[in-house]
Amino acid sequence: MEFVHETESEAVFLVDYGSLEPAATLGLRWIAEQLGQALGRAVAPVSLRHSDAAPVALLGGRPAEVLDSALESRARQGVNQFVIVPLFFGPSGALTGDVPACVARVRAKFPAIEVRLARCLVDVKDEADDRMAAMLEDQVRARIPGAGPRPVVILVDHGSPERAVTLVRDHLAARLASRLGDLVTGVRAASMERRPGAEFDFNEPSLARALNESNPGATPVVVAMQFLLPGRHAGPDGDIARICEAACRRNPGLSVEMTDLVGSHPKLIEVLADRARSVLHFF
Repeated sequence: MEFVHETESEAVFLVDYGSLEPAATLGLRWIAEQLGQALGRAVAPVSLRHSDAAPVALLGGRPAEVLDSALESRARQGVNQFVIVPLFFGPSGALTGDVPACVARVRAKFPAIEVRLARCLVDVKDEADDRMAAMLEDQVRARIPGAGPRPVVILVDHGSPERAVTLVRDHLAARLASRLGDLVTGVRAASMERRPGAEFDFNEPSLARALNESNPGATPVVVAMQFLLPGRHAGPDGDIARICEAACRRNPGLSVEMTDLVGSHPKLIEVLADRARSVLHFF
């Protein structure tokens, strides 16, 4: 499908948090290309931070872009209308704080720019939209053997100091439990990591604790990855994999399977396209 390039006055950015890992930027580029085809227009893959320090040689010779410089470079070319489509599950501080601060810095130089931020992938107030839970269900089902005991599912996210982000995780876990039903013995939500202090206890349990509290030797575990792109945390040798491996060493009878990342699910583009269209019509 052919699609148009950025217009002289308008640009669409697909924005993730960013990573030093080239695989994350390459994954973001692939999703942006698919989203561009769905929208019939160019979509630029842009990170909030870090990615511009990834080795260019491992990015096909094309440097990654971060939001500050991407906004400013387009504004210098006369672009004054921007749509930001967040590749985020929920309203993290990066979206509620970092993005507005970045826009404000660029707007101080280019007062005419207008930026619209689309909704995140999950809106807990939208009871009718169960698509993200359906994607997680697909990926869990792919890891459940045809015979044997029913597994426990642990839905794991990064962990966040923002309670609203953890509410998204818990919302998805509840929806996933409803969709899987008797196929599993239960669904539990967990965080990869958390900040110290009782005020962040809403992130509990940690993935390590949830694995240690499972029933090794009797019930297999499927770790459902609430992560979008590979990187330091969710890559093949990332933090999640190491946590699972450590738990298996501590509990020799423990059996753990990890799902694919949500960024690889073909239906993700449909959700992103809907989010983009909801704000594109304002321009």
